[in-house]
Amino acid sequence: MEALVSAGHVITGPHGQRMTDAAVLVRDGVIVDVGPRADVEARAPRGVRSFGHPDGTLLPGLIDAHVHLALDAGPDPVTALCEADDATLLAGMARRARRLLDTGVTTARDLGDRDGLAVRLRDDIAAGRLPGPRVLSAGTPVTRPGGHCWFLGGEVDGTDAIRKMVALNVERGVDLIKVMATGGGITKDGPPVWAAQFTAAELRVVVEEAARAGLPVAAHAHGTEGIAAAVAAGVATIEHCTWMAQGGFDPREDLVDEIVARGIGVCPAASPDWRGFAQRFGPERAEEMFGRLRWMRERGVRLIAGTDAGVSRAVFDDFVSSLEFFEHIGCAPADIIDLATVDAARALGIAGEAGTVRPGHRADLLVVHGDPVSDLQALRDVRLVMAGGRPHVPGGPPAAG
Repeated sequence: MEALVSAGHVITGPHGQRMTDAAVLVRDGVIVDVGPRADVEARAPRGVRSFGHPDGTLLPGLIDAHVHLALDAGPDPVTALCEADDATLLAGMARRARRLLDTGVTTARDLGDRDGLAVRLRDDIAAGRLPGPRVLSAGTPVTRPGGHCWFLGGEVDGTDAIRKMVALNVERGVDLIKVMATGGGITKDGPPVWAAQFTAAELRVVVEEAARAGLPVAAHAHGTEGIAAAVAAGVATIEHCTWMAQGGFDPREDLVDEIVARGIGVCPAASPDWRGFAQRFGPERAEEMFGRLRWMRERGVRLIAGTDAGVSRAVFDDFVSSLEFFEHIGCAPADIIDLATVDAARALGIAGEAGTVRPGHRADLLVVHGDPVSDLQALRDVRLVMAGGRPHVPGGPPAAG
């Protein structure tokens, strides 16, 4: 299928780089031409399907680097998951994937599901059987017995068990490996959020086994001890990275410098309900946590955007509210768009095919009314989404082809 998408502005790359009155030609899910509208139209085949948005902005599709499609974002998502059979759970995951697509998300990194369901969903979307973003699935997270997200089935004890769990995920066809380096908030009766679950040596086994299969590792790490172990092990990204310690926070400049030197991406996984979280957590303590992210960014840490969608109050259809968190810590709209496109693609290892609008890249595109570089709120007015070359209009059935 071929399609021509034109807009008053086309953001082609980082820092708000743009063309005016420009167009993109798509063939078989890949961008094949980008340039001034009149020129691209002249090179396009006669009768090509066209989508014109003269008052809009076309930009790379958004990347949500941290979601949990198996969780329903309700008041008790863990119980809902545990009580659902696989068929029910998979149907819910498909509905939530479509909500992501409706908001302009064309790549979603799923960081924890059950029994390889996100891989099944990924393949159904890729085959065109279901609408949705490209899914990068981590499968079942590696965790301690009784540890964070133990209910997903990834409990391990010892290095042999770690190797077997990584191998099981690889066999299921995952795109990356997720490890729970510390405790987490949604696991009742689990270890404290700040407590480390693995040593650096054990995390290194996770990274080494993943590397054998050519896969990166994402580490959930709230506590400083777990962050240190994840950095030493050589993970690709650290999720949350809140520098918690028993009774407070323990930020370490040496670790931040090493994160920068190693090029490790940090995904704060800011919920769309981050303002409500601040109220529940305590505004003063929350602002201290938020300030640590501002501090990391100022020191050169590569932050990327993610929502933690699926946990309570972290809905799948409000990515912009999560992006507003980055405004709160001082990022300009053009920088925020980068965090959700080119920077996220680089951190996730897909920069050669996503994150910018250029020939040879996947046709993952978003058209909004207005200019999001001038006003981030323009991202709420989605007119067209194209994921892998398949056009989708929010609120309606996916477009034919």
